[in-house]
Amino acid sequence: MEETKPESWNTPPTVRQENKKVLAGVLGIIFGYLGIHKFVLGYTQEGVIQLVLSIVTCGIAGIIGFVEGIIYLTKSDEDFYQTYQVGKKGWF
Repeated sequence: MEETKPESWNTPPTVRQENKKVLAGVLGIIFGYLGIHKFVLGYTQEGVIQLVLSIVTCGIAGIIGFVEGIIYLTKSDEDFYQTYQVGKKGWF
């Protein structure tokens, strides 16, 4: 018996997961004090909180964004996607 492959017109579409890991990680390291990495991930409230904290503490709270950027970049692609994009974990 010969196996037949599905025709190209008959195959289900491939769903591509949009992973923003590198973008969010780099923005977190460079512009963490502005909370831009939060806005990229769709966390508007957390981004505003990060921005306000940085203004109130004269930028010292920017260390949070720096640490988050490093955490983002050290996670595996799948772990990052499941945690921050599917699970919507806002902080660390």
